[in-house]
Amino acid sequence: MTVRPAPDLPRRPEGPSPAPRPRETRLRALDGLRLVAALMVAAYHYGGRGGEITQSWGSSAQRQFPTLHTYFSYGCLGVQVFFVISGFVICMSGWGRPLKSFFASRASRLLPAYWVAVLLVTAVFALPVAAQKALSPSDVMVNMTMLQMPLGVDRVLGVCWTLWAEVRFYVLFALCVVLPGASRRRVIMFCAGWTLAAAITQTAHLPLLDTVFMPEYASFFIGGVGLYLVHRDRRDVYAWGIVVVSFLIGQHYAVKSLWNASDPNAFAHRTSLGIVLVVAFGFVAVAAIALGWLNWADWRWLTVAGALTYPFYLVHEHLGWVAVRVLHRSLGIPSSVTFALTIASMLVLAWLLNKLVEKPLTPRLRNALQR
Repeated sequence: MTVRPAPDLPRRPEGPSPAPRPRETRLRALDGLRLVAALMVAAYHYGGRGGEITQSWGSSAQRQFPTLHTYFSYGCLGVQVFFVISGFVICMSGWGRPLKSFFASRASRLLPAYWVAVLLVTAVFALPVAAQKALSPSDVMVNMTMLQMPLGVDRVLGVCWTLWAEVRFYVLFALCVVLPGASRRRVIMFCAGWTLAAAITQTAHLPLLDTVFMPEYASFFIGGVGLYLVHRDRRDVYAWGIVVVSFLIGQHYAVKSLWNASDPNAFAHRTSLGIVLVVAFGFVAVAAIALGWLNWADWRWLTVAGALTYPFYLVHEHLGWVAVRVLHRSLGIPSSVTFALTIASMLVLAWLLNKLVEKPLTPRLRNALQR
């Protein structure tokens, strides 16, 4: 009997093999939280402030919503909730991704819907029914660059100041984390360094440092980044430290800028406790998602809600003014029904923008930028 030798097999490398990075699954609860934050901001713009919306209602929103206007006034803190979400998402999407891919992903996500929203709002404001002043063609063209704020040009979209904050965060994260390669240690150093730089900036009173380090909003982005580290390892003490410090600093800036009890002419008097509670809601909600406590919320409609959030956020304010004016003043529809119909109409418009603009153009722009 002849014994055949066993075929040569490839040798397994000595030592432990590196553990594969776990594949990120879509956190649908995060999509739902995005829409909640956008609806908070919309409630603020329609019923929680004065200004242009007063002309649309024909009187102060305080008279239109005698009780709810106080609660609506806290809706502006939806922006801070957005920033916490953004810190989490950008750290997640930038981890292990080359700089070109990161840039292509961010640019293709923001620009198509933004460009169309700028043109759409400009066109609507040029109509007599809008009763709003449209910007000059020169200013509109500058707005297409997203650099209207540092250039001192009037904004087409009132909410675009938050996009300017987002862009600065993207640049800081790209240069400090994505370019050298994301790692836990590098992300921790980024958070610690930015926190310290923002604190120093507050006392330096230098406009350039304020623009770069954004002391008023930095802690919310940093807190979101820390929560992504918690998502990767819930036992990471450093990550929890980043989150706690960011919340403590963030609530300070929110109270400082939004507590107006001493102003007798304020639209609504927010309490410091109410402001802190809304900020805490943003951190706790993202923390619950990071820890997996909301994994049961895995409904497909939440993904749709997340897809509608960005276009809704872009168009809801200015086009909402026009909708309120037509529905309430021209058609005589009650304020509560007008409020609901305006929200619904902006969501429908957001769905159209997502279907007709974002879905076809985002992948094309991303592929073009990656080539």
